[in-house]
Amino acid sequence: MLNRLSPTNTFDLSKVEQGFDLRDMLSFAWRQWTFIAAVVGVVLLVGTISLLRQTPLYTATTQVLLEPRREKAPGVEAILLDFNLDLATIESQIAVIRSTVFLRRVVEKERLTADPEFGHGSAADSSPPAPDGQSIPADVLRAIEVLKGSLLVGRAGQGYVLAISVTSAAPERAARLANAVADAFLVDKFDTRFEAAKRASTWLSDRLVELRNQTRASEEAVAQFRTEHGLFQSGSNVTLNQQQLSELNAKLVEARADVAQKKARVDLLLAIEAKGGNVQDLPDISNSAGLPALRQQIAAISQQEADLLARYGAPHPLVVNIRAQHRDVQRAIATETQRAIASIKNEYELARSRVASLERSLQEATGQTSIDDTTAIRLRELERTAAVNKSLFEDFLQRAKITEEQSTFEFREARIITPALPPGTPNYPRKIQYLTITLVIGLLLGVGGAVAKEMLNAGFTTPKQVEETLGLAMLSSIGRMEERDLTVDGTIVPIMDYPRIKPLSRFSEAIRTLRSGIQMTDVDDPPKVIQLTSAAPGEGKTTIALSLAASAAASGLRVLVIDADLRHPSGSRLLGLSKDTGLVDLLVGQLDPRDVIRFHENGGYWFLAAGNKTQNPTDLLGSERMKSLVEGFKKTFDLVVIDTPPAGPVIDPVIVSHLCDKIVLIVRWASTAREMVKQCVDQLSGHRKIAGVVFNHVNERQAQKYGKHAHYGARYYKDYYGE
Repeated sequence: MLNRLSPTNTFDLSKVEQGFDLRDMLSFAWRQWTFIAAVVGVVLLVGTISLLRQTPLYTATTQVLLEPRREKAPGVEAILLDFNLDLATIESQIAVIRSTVFLRRVVEKERLTADPEFGHGSAADSSPPAPDGQSIPADVLRAIEVLKGSLLVGRAGQGYVLAISVTSAAPERAARLANAVADAFLVDKFDTRFEAAKRASTWLSDRLVELRNQTRASEEAVAQFRTEHGLFQSGSNVTLNQQQLSELNAKLVEARADVAQKKARVDLLLAIEAKGGNVQDLPDISNSAGLPALRQQIAAISQQEADLLARYGAPHPLVVNIRAQHRDVQRAIATETQRAIASIKNEYELARSRVASLERSLQEATGQTSIDDTTAIRLRELERTAAVNKSLFEDFLQRAKITEEQSTFEFREARIITPALPPGTPNYPRKIQYLTITLVIGLLLGVGGAVAKEMLNAGFTTPKQVEETLGLAMLSSIGRMEERDLTVDGTIVPIMDYPRIKPLSRFSEAIRTLRSGIQMTDVDDPPKVIQLTSAAPGEGKTTIALSLAASAAASGLRVLVIDADLRHPSGSRLLGLSKDTGLVDLLVGQLDPRDVIRFHENGGYWFLAAGNKTQNPTDLLGSERMKSLVEGFKKTFDLVVIDTPPAGPVIDPVIVSHLCDKIVLIVRWASTAREMVKQCVDQLSGHRKIAGVVFNHVNERQAQKYGKHAHYGARYYKDYYGE
């Protein structure tokens, strides 16, 4: 029995433990393990049955390496493109393998329409058209779709390897189909290459006829033009003139560029002279031979002149001599500058002469010395056209020969590096993984269901819940008493007399704990008038009230029990005093309390029955007569216990609460709704007289599952007394 007492009538919610509590989690698992285990067992059973009903599937994988052509004939790249292994190309190859046209070859070659795994099932009556213009039979289309669903094609790692996997119920069939798909892929690559080479060869043959005619027409146009303008030459001279033309044109371009450069230098020199500037600053003149040395001399002479002037003055012979040297050097610089200018102009004239000479040589080489510019331009245009047509014709002729040879040569672009073998174990279903997932799902459902059960339990089960929800202390908890517990020497003892007959029982100890808890709520002024009430009927408040009185009487106190439940006087019925005069008669008449109070010998306390029926119990309990009676009883008795109706249905307990010192709220363990109890506390807590809560009808075996802190001391009390 776990007793949580507070020295005052208030309770500090800030002291209540908050947050995650490992002990609460362990207690939750302890009390709900059977439910969780049952749910997990059901889920595992369903999962096992489902696992046994599934057909094992085997997956066989073959690997195909994609590689580009390394051997390549000259010029062929313009007709047949290289096999570029980028990501888009690999994805395209995967799409080809999964295409309907490609898989049709595998289905027909392996005769999958007769295979039970691929040939059975319903199919639509209409068949979609095939790319070759023919419709695909329904059974073939059905087999293609089944094979496509069993086929997995992907990139193996980061290299250029395709993994082709086929899943089937038979391991041999899976390996056979995987190898068949890989072989069909290689054959398809060869067929594609062969067809492309044939198409290219046909196109080149047609194109060669056109180029041959164009070349012949362009050469005839050149010959006719020369004949019309008197420019006819022999074949050897024409060849010689063409070679000379190429060389002379290159030299002429170089010479004209040199003339343009030298002309720019001359134009700049003339512009500086026209403006009166110093042409010595030009790079071509300042860097000419002789000028740098002369500039150094004049700089040295200027330095000597400055030194002599500083020591002797201008008339001194040394100064006059050095100045004469200065003038001689300046004249030499001017002479050298004029020579450099003349050299630049001469170079320009020589470059112009060279260009003119090359132009005359070019005219003589082309035989255009005596023709005008328009005729020469037209002749060169015809000759260029003829040369281009001839070169193009020769190039296409060479490629046509290469393509014709390629149509009979296989370029290796793919090869099988790992053939598929029949797998030894099925890959589906994965039993360990399947059962593990089933176990996890079962645990989640079990724990979720257990949490839902806990949440649906609206009653209080632990003192912590009382403290957190109501802000009240737990005074005591009283276990549920069975008939065998109340049997003493073969006789069933009334439960309210049990504390006197069995003072060392757990029930008696719980009542003593309640009594001590009430007294400890106010140590300096112990309460004498105690009110017992509950939130709903059937909580056991009357039994606890009579048991509390019997326990107090056993300790030598004069105790009075007042049955203030005027609507349903349970205490009066239990003691057989339901027809005797009692509280109602005292309140409405002039009777002496000594005439209506009865002494209960088995319990050792005095008892005031409810008395006759009344239509206004609330008014009687709130009357001044009731107040004076209670004040008189406090002087006569050491402890007055008032049994009032439940606070949930009626207002009577609130009226009586003004007359008592402390209120004890009886709550049925794991039964009474928390919202109802909280509402009753709100009604009764106006005067802050609630001493605490008492758990009644506690199932001690179930209560232990809420943790050691919720065992209420029953286990330890039993171990101590050996009960």
